[in-house]
Amino acid sequence: MCRLLVRPCLGCDASILIYSTRRKPSEKLAVPNLTVRGYELIDEIKKSLEAACPSTVCSDIVTLATGDSVVLARGPNYIAPTGRRDGLVSNPNNVKLHSPSFLVYEALEAFIAKGMTLNDMVTLLGAHTVEFAHCNFFQDRLSDFQGSGSPDPSMDPALVSNLSTLCAASSNPTTFLDQNTSSTFDNQLYNHILLKRGVLQIDQELASDTPGSGWKCRRNKEKG
Repeated sequence: MCRLLVRPCLGCDASILIYSTRRKPSEKLAVPNLTVRGYELIDEIKKSLEAACPSTVCSDIVTLATGDSVVLARGPNYIAPTGRRDGLVSNPNNVKLHSPSFLVYEALEAFIAKGMTLNDMVTLLGAHTVEFAHCNFFQDRLSDFQGSGSPDPSMDPALVSNLSTLCAASSNPTTFLDQNTSSTFDNQLYNHILLKRGVLQIDQELASDTPGSGWKCRRNKEKG
C-alpha cells in the first residue's frame, strides 16, 4: 500500500534527489553534498517501484536502501518505519552539516538542536566505519594542525605518514575512515580512535573527550 503520512525534517525528505535547473540550484550543488554517491541506484529502485506503486515516496526508498546497505556490509538488520512524504523544496543554502573538525561539544550542540542525544551522536558517528573522506577534510591534521606547523599530536605518527603520502600522490584523493575493515559495518572505528588512528578530527575527539570537559571548555570560552 502506498502511504503518505508524515513529512520528515529537511535533508531527510529526499530533497537531495531533486535536480537543479538553470534558474534554481538544488541541494545537490551544496558543497557538503558534492561527494555524495549512489544517485543512480536510487533512480533504478524508483523506476522499478513506480510501476507497482506510482508516485511512491523517494524518502522511504533512501531510508530502506540505507538499511539494506548496512546488512550487506554485515551490519545489524533494523526495521525503519515508513510513510515519509517527499520534500518539495531543495535549496543548497539549507544544507547544514557539522564540520569534521568540530570539538565534541560543538558536534553535540548540533545534534541536540535536532532533538538527538549524546548516545545518538556517538552511535551515528560510528557509521564512519564504512565511510571515506577526501584529503581536504583532514589535511590540516597532517602538517599544520591549528596553525602549529606540526601534525595533530592526537594522531598516530604512522597514520600521519601514510596519509601524507596518499594526499601528496594526487589531487584530493580519498581514504577510508576505518583503515582495516573498510567494507564491514562493525565497531572497529571506535577501536581505531582509542589507538589514535582516527582520520577525522571529530572522530578522534570522541576518544579524548572526558565527561563534561567539552561543556566546561565552552563555558570558559563564553566567559571570555
